[in-house]
Amino acid sequence: MFDNLTDRIGKTIRDLRGVGKLSEDNMTEALKEVRTALLSADVHFKVARQFVDQVREACVGQDVLASVTPGQQVVKIINDELVKLLGEGTAELSESRPLKIMMIGLHGAGKTTSSAKLARHLKKRGMKTLVVGCDVYRPAAIDQLETLAKQEELLFFADRNSKDVPSIGMKAVRYGSEQQANAIIFDTAGRLQIDGDLVQELKKLHKTIQPDEVLLVGDSALGQEAVNVASHFHEEVGLTGIILTKLDGDARGGAALSMKSITNVPIKFAGTGEKMDDFEVFHPDRMAGRILGMGDVVTLVEQAQEKIDQDEAERMAEKMRRAEFDLNDFLSQIRQVKKMGPLDKVMGMMPGMSGIEVGDKETRQMGQTEAIILSMTPFERTKPGILNGSRRMRIANGSGTKVADVNALLKQFTQMKKMMKMMKSGKMKRIQKMMGKKGGMGGFPGGGFPGKF
Repeated sequence: MFDNLTDRIGKTIRDLRGVGKLSEDNMTEALKEVRTALLSADVHFKVARQFVDQVREACVGQDVLASVTPGQQVVKIINDELVKLLGEGTAELSESRPLKIMMIGLHGAGKTTSSAKLARHLKKRGMKTLVVGCDVYRPAAIDQLETLAKQEELLFFADRNSKDVPSIGMKAVRYGSEQQANAIIFDTAGRLQIDGDLVQELKKLHKTIQPDEVLLVGDSALGQEAVNVASHFHEEVGLTGIILTKLDGDARGGAALSMKSITNVPIKFAGTGEKMDDFEVFHPDRMAGRILGMGDVVTLVEQAQEKIDQDEAERMAEKMRRAEFDLNDFLSQIRQVKKMGPLDKVMGMMPGMSGIEVGDKETRQMGQTEAIILSMTPFERTKPGILNGSRRMRIANGSGTKVADVNALLKQFTQMKKMMKMMKSGKMKRIQKMMGKKGGMGGFPGGGFPGKF
């Protein structure tokens, strides 16, 4: 989502290379470009102006340390200011039990899905969670919440015969007490725009259930209008936190950089995709790293630990050490990578890789590789050396690819096997020389993506 902002700030930093000292003169044009980049990303103009002023104050007059370049020093300063802008430190939820959370926001922001995602997040942390359908104007929302609750094995409560939202809220609290729930999430109704009836209903529900948290579900694609929405809800109901949704989209991202600063309400969670596990605790320092193209290795490792089968990974590592890696194993590796999510999302978390374009082409290539391997018999995957011309033709037809694609995959797999054998025999210099010739990334000769290499 922050690709354009990352590119423009990165260009500004590159322009500062070779400067011996950061002065007001050589920073003027650079900060002008940073301000333009922020405004073009839909950051609120007051926030952009304040941010640039703070960066200028921190930069001007600083001698560049012998161990770093001016550009690196500016990156550090901008990173620190971005962290301040997004909210220093991770904002935790209240420790009250039962933890009562009101989810509010405009229609279409993703409240219902976010309610279920948050409930799933709390359940994984050992909490017995109840989700409550309070959107009495949109029956489909209650049905959706019930479906998600069943899918994630959550407690669910709704009263489809009542339009009295405060009464539904109180009944839900009693039901939660009976079920010994220690977290209750209320999915409230939204509107296409804020109106008096919506606000009054939220106020009545708030007074009745006395929530510990009031979380605004904010659509990142809403741009500067998201700031006005957040401000209005905060004035009327009193927000305790924000959940940013659709961070995986192509929105310009200004809402993420503005909402906390304008409302002084912390961003607590972020929705990063449509799947139920595409939901993260918001870490300002990690988000700042992503914006500046420095990646987010910590989140990447956390997701890997959560989504990748550790026993399978250890088994695979042992097979690679013994050079016993076959196409069945390679298929397993592709599927493990796919669990991590879209390739562009994974690459964006790797330092220096956010500028690498990973789109439909690379995703198709990964799918093509998987289709080719699945078109082989189990024995052929174990012994690819038996694949003669007729077998390769059959595999190409079965996978909807060309014989040349099958040949390329087998050739590249053979190169991987050679590398593993060299690793086993300790011939690391030959490996480094081979990687240098191929220009590859990571452990794949010639490229970083399964199916392309």
